[in-house]
Amino acid sequence: MKKVIILNGSPRKNWNTAQALKEAQKGAEAAGAETEYFNLYDYNFLGCRSCFACQRKGSTTNGVCAIKDDIRPLLEKCVNADAIIIGSPVYFSYPTGVFRSFLERLLFANHTYMVDREKGGLKRRLDKIIPTGVIFTMNCPENMANGINYPITLGESINNLKHIMGYAEGLYLYDTKQFADFSKYNCDLFDENHKNEVQQTQFPKDLEKAFDLGKRLVEMQG
Repeated sequence: MKKVIILNGSPRKNWNTAQALKEAQKGAEAAGAETEYFNLYDYNFLGCRSCFACQRKGSTTNGVCAIKDDIRPLLEKCVNADAIIIGSPVYFSYPTGVFRSFLERLLFANHTYMVDREKGGLKRRLDKIIPTGVIFTMNCPENMANGINYPITLGESINNLKHIMGYAEGLYLYDTKQFADFSKYNCDLFDENHKNEVQQTQFPKDLEKAFDLGKRLVEMQG
């Protein structure tokens, strides 16, 4: 049975990012996979410490960061998985710090500084492709996101995953609703009625896309 690891890089366990990831989880399970879901904010860890243990000659880390902390078991699960799905809200143009710290730990341990003289570029450490899906949620509408280059900025994380894991694709959820009750917060930048409408009409479609993403990544593995 295929194994899929789902990682929530949001501090909110039941809001937009989490809901999309749970739909992706359902999609993966519909394709016959066994899944595990983790909230990254539950773990005490930091990003890469640049110790280079994973890059030393004779290293036996085997693609898992050498630092023994809370997150190490999840990193090991990821390199042994058949697919990975990770999500994050966008804060000030970037994914959350927890999302970035996890990617640093996952990717650097599977990165090489060795030139692939046959295929060009750098050699891959992993001997298999682990299809990876990235879900980004954000409260700005699509036209605004494009205007401030979100697809380029956020796309770098997807590109890095594609290079290291062998395949990655992104799903962007725009114009999401921040608050259940806008009246409790100082916020006149967004129209609550508009946000409610998007939540009722567009968000369900986005969840369907997340379901399809989870299903597709599993089916890629045959």
